[in-house]
Amino acid sequence: MSPALRPLIALNGCLLPGAAPKLELRLTYAAAVMRAGGIPLAIPPLGGPEEVAALLASVDGLLLGGGDDFDTTRLDLGPVHESATLTPAAKQDWDFHLARHAIAEGLPVLGICYGMQLLGLAEGAGFHQHLPEDLPEAGHHQGDTLHPVAIHADTKLGRLVGVERLDVVSRHHQALSNVAPPWRVCASGDAGVIEAIERESHPFALGCQWHPELSPEGSPHDRLFHGLVDAAAQRAASRRPAVQPALSRQT
Repeated sequence: MSPALRPLIALNGCLLPGAAPKLELRLTYAAAVMRAGGIPLAIPPLGGPEEVAALLASVDGLLLGGGDDFDTTRLDLGPVHESATLTPAAKQDWDFHLARHAIAEGLPVLGICYGMQLLGLAEGAGFHQHLPEDLPEAGHHQGDTLHPVAIHADTKLGRLVGVERLDVVSRHHQALSNVAPPWRVCASGDAGVIEAIERESHPFALGCQWHPELSPEGSPHDRLFHGLVDAAAQRAASRRPAVQPALSRQT
């Protein structure tokens, strides 16, 4: 792909609070986007809906990466679990603006771990605050745990990765408990843990609970990033002004 045609993908990163707050972005996300043919762009959590709209109008796709836990009290999902490490309020609000705007505007979006939960919660999903308590039979999902997930048949994800099962790397203790239409579950783990979701009526809206950027290069996990970048490239091409052929000079 020509450098001039490579789509621009916004990455949300994490907010490190303090006297001088910082944006932290794991380079594994950016590297995965670049390998897939996109240009990664880190975006800070500054502003509200108007700033989000202006920013996302300037990019071709969005990657919502992993992060800390949701402040469930601010989402009317009950008291915060004692095990939670809370996402700063400014970032949580910013991320919800990003997710909702991307969904509404048809912007290609891939959510990973926290990012998948964000996409579901933005449109009415239910939530497990702590899997060891809510689904003890689900097994361990923290600390780069390697475990299998089943890809559901006849889904966009299934067609994208081309396999029925994936071994995935997980770093989470929270999960979606259900999703609201038009989202649907497209991959599941032990005890029915929701491992991936997709939005049918959207050019590309996909979330996975695992971390595909941590799997070996050349694995089916790479196809998630290729799916995002390809959809973003199509969006970019559709917005690019048509080139008018030069009129031949008559003599």
